[in-house]
Formats: sequence, C-alpha cells, structure tokens
Amino acid sequence: MRGAAMITPAYVRTMAAYNAEMNRRLYGAAARLSDAERRQPRGAFWGSIHGTLNHLLWGDRQWMSRFDNWPKPDVAIKQSAGLINDFAALSAAREEADAKISIWAAKVADAWMAQDLVWFSGAAGREMRAPKGFLISHFF
Repeated sequence: MRGAAMITPAYVRTMAAYNAEMNRRLYGAAARLSDAERRQPRGAFWGSIHGTLNHLLWGDRQWMSRFDNWPKPDVAIKQSAGLINDFAALSAAREEADAKISIWAAKVADAWMAQDLVWFSGAAGREMRAPKGFLISHFF
C-alpha cells in the first residue's frame, strides 16, 4: 500500500472536480425520472436508484468524517439507503457535500497524504489503518 505516492494534491483536486461534475450529471439524469421510478427496486445492492444515491452520499460523509472531521452520518450503513427521503433534499445535500469536498481537496498536502489514517470500522468490527493517499484512491 505504500505505492500510494502516485496520489498527489493535484490528483485530489482533479478528482474532486470530476466527482462533482459526474454527480451533477447523475442527479440531472435521476431528476428526469419520476419519484416512483427512482424508488423502484432495481436489484441493486442498495435497492433502488434513490437508495443507491443515498448510500453514495452516506459513504462520502463517512470518509469525510475521517479525512476532514465532518459529522458522521446519522444512520448506520445498513440504513444508508434511507438517509434522506426527499429527492430535492438529497440533491441539495449532494451539491453541498461536493462543494465541501472541493474545499477540502484544495487544502490537501503531500505530508497529510503520507500519514496513516486509523479508524474503527463498524462494518469490519475492528480498528483499521491505511495510508491516507491510498484511501483517497478508494474514496474517489
């Protein structure tokens, strides 16, 4: 995992911008569906399109709680598909998260990425440790 040195501050900023743009496009496409279509079970791991969008936001908030001291999500991973019920509110929360991720990305430095992150994983049920640069590649 020490090979994460290829992850640079410029990469983090580029990926934050790319991620925000892809989320903008994804939510634009989802907005063209009816609420019933977004909530229809699709056989996806998180059930519906709405549930999957919720889980992705949940995951970003969880990682940012570790990377930048954001508040942890209010629900556990198993409830992440129901994080935000209203699509307009979910879209607004996604936009806010993407803006905050871009602000964080602008501050990321090589020295920070070279450090290990230590956290307790509720999903794994144990303490985890990994280089922050490596975890950033997982995050994006």
